[in-house]
Amino acid sequence: MDVPTLWRAALVQLAAVAVLSVILALALPHDFFVAWGWIAGPAAWMLCAAFTARLLRLPMVPTLIGAVLAGLPSLLAVLLNAHWAGAALAVGLFALWCARLRHEDAAAAA
Repeated sequence: MDVPTLWRAALVQLAAVAVLSVILALALPHDFFVAWGWIAGPAAWMLCAAFTARLLRLPMVPTLIGAVLAGLPSLLAVLLNAHWAGAALAVGLFALWCARLRHEDAAAAA
């Protein structure tokens, strides 16, 4: 596991999700999220993950697969009305995935 990548991925994904969440919250009415949050949330998460992959120069498809897998446990948090706790968990899991990807890339190149 590449520890610097873990921290960078966590910080970039967290910042991207926070910034995009604020922008969407200011731009769209609450009713939009009630009706369309089930698709808007995952789409925003994947967009932020693609941004993180690009910024950290991680392979795009494996990074997005990791974003999907990291986002799955957050579904339980949403059902328990703890959306932001689920997002924090997803960021941590995603960062671990990215750190593993970087380590595998380094091992393959050696």
